[in-house]
Amino acid sequence: MNEPRTDITELSLEQRAALGSGASFWTTKAIGEIPAIVLTDGPHGVRRQSGNATDHLGIGGSKPATCFPPAAGLGQTWDPELVERIGTALGDECLSLDVHVLLGPGVNIKRDPRCGRNFEYYSEDPLLSGVLGAAWVRGVQSRGVGASVKHFAANNAEHDRMRASSDVDDRTLREIYLRAFEHVVREAQPWTVMCSYNRINGVYAAENAWLLTKVLRDEWGFDGVVVSDWGAVRDRVAAVAAGLDLEMPSAGGVTDADVVAAVAAGTLDDAAVTRAAERVARLAVRASENAVTTGSFDGDAHHHLAREAARRAVVLLKNDGDLLPLAPSTLAVIGTFAQHPRYQGGGSSHVNPTRVDVPLDEIRALAGDYDVTYTADASAAVAAAAAADTAIVILGLTAEEESEGYDREHIDLPADQIELLRAVVEVQPRTVVVLSHGGVVRLGPVAELAPAIIDGALLGQAGGGAIADVLFGVVNPSGRLAETVPLRLEDTPAYLNFPSENGHTVYGERIFVGYRWFDARDLEVTYPFGHGLSYTRFEYSDLEVSDDLTVLLRVTNTGSRAGREVVQVYASLPGSRVSRPPRWLVGFTGVTLSPGEQRSVEIPVSRTALTYWDVNTEGWVLEGGDYTVSVGASSRDLRLHATTTLAGDEIRVPFTRESTLGEILADPVAAPIALDALSKAAPAGTDTTALGTDLLRMLASIPIERMIGFSGGRVTRDQLDELLTAINSHRP
Repeated sequence: MNEPRTDITELSLEQRAALGSGASFWTTKAIGEIPAIVLTDGPHGVRRQSGNATDHLGIGGSKPATCFPPAAGLGQTWDPELVERIGTALGDECLSLDVHVLLGPGVNIKRDPRCGRNFEYYSEDPLLSGVLGAAWVRGVQSRGVGASVKHFAANNAEHDRMRASSDVDDRTLREIYLRAFEHVVREAQPWTVMCSYNRINGVYAAENAWLLTKVLRDEWGFDGVVVSDWGAVRDRVAAVAAGLDLEMPSAGGVTDADVVAAVAAGTLDDAAVTRAAERVARLAVRASENAVTTGSFDGDAHHHLAREAARRAVVLLKNDGDLLPLAPSTLAVIGTFAQHPRYQGGGSSHVNPTRVDVPLDEIRALAGDYDVTYTADASAAVAAAAAADTAIVILGLTAEEESEGYDREHIDLPADQIELLRAVVEVQPRTVVVLSHGGVVRLGPVAELAPAIIDGALLGQAGGGAIADVLFGVVNPSGRLAETVPLRLEDTPAYLNFPSENGHTVYGERIFVGYRWFDARDLEVTYPFGHGLSYTRFEYSDLEVSDDLTVLLRVTNTGSRAGREVVQVYASLPGSRVSRPPRWLVGFTGVTLSPGEQRSVEIPVSRTALTYWDVNTEGWVLEGGDYTVSVGASSRDLRLHATTTLAGDEIRVPFTRESTLGEILADPVAAPIALDALSKAAPAGTDTTALGTDLLRMLASIPIERMIGFSGGRVTRDQLDELLTAINSHRP
């Protein structure tokens, strides 16, 4: 596909400035030969508004479109190929609805389960988020429609989101909160990136030159358009200087005039305005030339794809006594969500679905001639459960309890739902719980009561059919949790630092987010990251790790049903010189096997997945050592282990006056030079070889420039500098 060419040399400063802001809520301006384009909300469906009913909070209506599973559900598939197919379908729907850029995917990390927008993000893990996000982008853009990976960056709460500063250290930012974005940008080349509302370390994302230019463009090679989140620009002049290209929505020309005035006053470089205009023009022409009007999309085919995705997203959390799958029998279906399903989140991503599968109807369809009774009334529910062979209780959160724009205050299911479940289980031990929710909920009380639990998260418009398919064994569940389910909210990593306080959110847990935190503290959880059961069984064997870090193993289906297993690879480095979690995800794949079938599986592990961000060299470093590679069915179900030795990167940071004696003595080249200098500076008759271990440990943390004072004048600054020069010159 040829890259479209644009020429804005004939445009005036006023016209170039005008290209950098919207013409209306969802459209850009047509300037000269540059066409206008339409951007609209995603990510799990096309929210195409028209007329005067335009907003970014999901209030106004929109044209019918397929509501695929939101990221909370889609993340549980652990299936990038499926996600890419959904992206392709979304691209087709964009073409039929005259949309040029679909605002998604959301790859922000689920730092805290209370974040109101967690339903729109994939995972607590950056690798899983990045792989799925890149697949979504590839699918959408394969149809000539642009994607807009969001919200860049460190946007992990809704409270005070337009002002609060995410205060996070460089290593944590790089390894956790930027890594998924980096993967998407490098692997899928999104046409646009959407900057977030919040500040990062005190600087608004829209005005953050380090983020938008140094990191995004200079380091990662991004060559597309940086678009603001709707209403995220506080100072358009500062934003353009920092690397923002397109302010959305329309500001009525006010900020265009600000840009022109700043150039005239010499406070903004004209080249920055031209650069932004060129990028927007290139996007507009690219989207217009690549678009192929389809007129309509195949609603039936897309609904079937939505059902396939929803089936794959369902996680079987618990199945005592193999209660599931259900055999034909009389059923009592209990709970409002059975008739009025919760299948998507609230806010800007709210989709007007083409149709909705109702769980109760789908359960009745598969139950055949057997009686299926339904109620939400507590007393009637208990009687119905007692009379049936099996009870199905659907629990979850309403749209009002979790939405864009505000955070949750707790992670508990409503108390009346738990009491209803308790009453049902007392009369019907064969009780299955079905969960519908966008953010993590505390499941300890549910797990104590119910022998079988399936987690539907949010499954989109076809979720009702998918739930029935899993309950009756039409499909074998293969979903895996993309987020840890804690015992208590108080156990979670950011509990004491969420939400913001006085305009600041302190990321005090550092890199220990999600399962990294729970594993580092050896905390019990209700269900671990990556967990998911099956109606069949899988065995792993013959683990090897090749020189190119390809993980090879054999997986066998030892059960009686066909099924899909998600094989997960984790790495660890005992004795690392930097703080690391006990293990972290470095690869995964899905394998579908018939009963008795076995297959060799290869999972490539990138060396970059093993690196850490070194704050001294400001770069990624592969630490040498013996890495443990573990393979299993969850972060806490690791079945095979192997060790691979990596040489690592040699990093040499020059010693300075601020270096400690301990750091110098730990260096094999520097140590003898320093010890020789110490012996010469010691008072006559001092035996420096007789220094006690405790004394050396005390001295180890002292910066060597303090030795000037401790030496009583025997060491001068010049002598210290000469010593440092000698040490640094002898190091390779």
